[in-house]
Amino acid sequence: MRKRIRRVGSIKSELLKKSREAALAAVQIFNNPNISFKSESYVVLMIIAWTYLLHAYFRDQKIEYRYWQQNGKRRQFDKTKHGAYKYWELERCLNDAKSPIDKDTANNLRFLIGLRHEIEHQMTTRIDDILSARFQACGLNYNEYIKKLFGADNGIEKHLSFSLQFSTISTEQKELLEEHPGLPANIQGYIKDFDAELSDDEFSNPHYAYRILFIPKTANRKGQADRVIEFVKSDSALAEAVNKEYAVIKETEKKKYLPKQVVDLMKAEGYPGFSVHYHTQLWQSLDAKNAASGYGTLVAGKAWHWYDRWVDVVRKHCRDNNEQYL
Repeated sequence: MRKRIRRVGSIKSELLKKSREAALAAVQIFNNPNISFKSESYVVLMIIAWTYLLHAYFRDQKIEYRYWQQNGKRRQFDKTKHGAYKYWELERCLNDAKSPIDKDTANNLRFLIGLRHEIEHQMTTRIDDILSARFQACGLNYNEYIKKLFGADNGIEKHLSFSLQFSTISTEQKELLEEHPGLPANIQGYIKDFDAELSDDEFSNPHYAYRILFIPKTANRKGQADRVIEFVKSDSALAEAVNKEYAVIKETEKKKYLPKQVVDLMKAEGYPGFSVHYHTQLWQSLDAKNAASGYGTLVAGKAWHWYDRWVDVVRKHCRDNNEQYL
């Protein structure tokens, strides 16, 4: 009788090892300044890392995570064309009632899963900075769960250091980041639709997107180690004051346009037939004054002002209907 050869180490340990390596590779690639294919690589590798992590958990808990059909009293497992078992993908793992993942972390992962579907079909640009808060949350969440499920020794926090910055962000760069230029329409639409389904609490949860506000620190006690980053509790008086100040600054710094200024811009760009009347029809048809759209704001409780985001919408409308306004 042929002796059965056992593999060295358990399948659970192998899954955990590969999961951890995939997460480390994702972080190292994203932090490498010489690589431009950051976001796409990070998303794919982190989805693999989370999938293997949950497979290891299900195996540890003796939960079946292969696809199967009931055939009489027996289970018939689904297999690939070449005979391999079909295991649950990440979204199926998250949807299972026995998944250990909390709602906000699951929201973050579902966002990345959907993003992967969008980016795998075409080349993308400029999403590294725009989505970095969600990528950061994904990494921190992974570190939290691998330690929670399999022990602190498996943590990867020492590899999640902040990258050194060798230049400050200019006003022009800041505006570019805020306005998302060059972001593919499919990704912009996906982000907007996904976020619209979340409650305010879900959207603000750090497990969904880990957002940090940086401000230059002008004073420090002499003779002490000086960290480049210091953290304060989000519910502290200091954090509350900074958030309020930031909200005011952010609101006042955005460029604003009166309706006539938007119309004049379009006329200057070659659409002389575009008028305030057509502008009014456009914003009403799109419900553009809805606060959730982020297209503009009411200033001093009186006049409505439009942001650059709305000007872009109007410009596209004129371009798509150029014969009407020439």
